[in-house]
Amino acid sequence: MKLPAAVLWDMDGTLVDTEPYWMATEEAIAAEHGGTWTHEDAMHLVGNDLLVSGEYIKAKLGLAQSAEEVVELLLDGVVAQVRHAVPWCAGSRELLLALHDAGVPCALVTMSYQRFVAPILEHLPPETFRVIVTGDMVDNGKPHPEPYLTAAAALGVDPGDCVAIEDSPTGATSAAAAGCTVLVVPNHVPVPPGPGRAFRDTLEGLTPTDLGALDPA
Repeated sequence: MKLPAAVLWDMDGTLVDTEPYWMATEEAIAAEHGGTWTHEDAMHLVGNDLLVSGEYIKAKLGLAQSAEEVVELLLDGVVAQVRHAVPWCAGSRELLLALHDAGVPCALVTMSYQRFVAPILEHLPPETFRVIVTGDMVDNGKPHPEPYLTAAAALGVDPGDCVAIEDSPTGATSAAAAGCTVLVVPNHVPVPPGPGRAFRDTLEGLTPTDLGALDPA
């Protein structure tokens, strides 16, 4: 029975389907400041480093706030929604807990910030994630490999022995560049094929051994 050395999880759109929360908050910010926000604008931000998104929103809406201040506005809106309800992606919580029971270490690798991650972790058993890498902990966000390299190093494993689970082109690029096998479960945006990527429609029914047996392109 082959198991991955570790599983490195993206969060937004992979573990929890919070992308609609981000989109609703983006629309609210635009409406509050008299701007227009399109579905294409929202799709452009999926998987991005938050500061990159902050810069985009600032420029698109002509905001006086800095990119950092725009990020805080985004987080205010999304955290409030997460505290009301955590929208787990189909099969994600079950697979995460199965990995925990099988002794496979997991890391959370997200471009969201710690104050957004904390209320989600409250709904999981302690130490479900042995390592947490957030966007405010790295110098280079996804699609740079630094987030995934940081997580693997903190776990003491070779990235090439790890499976990363992602839903966006940005995240899949980051994980593959770090050397991980990438399980891509597309959600809100299409992800093109690429080296090191295996595709599934859902995490439902997947087991830890299924992850160990992935055959990427």
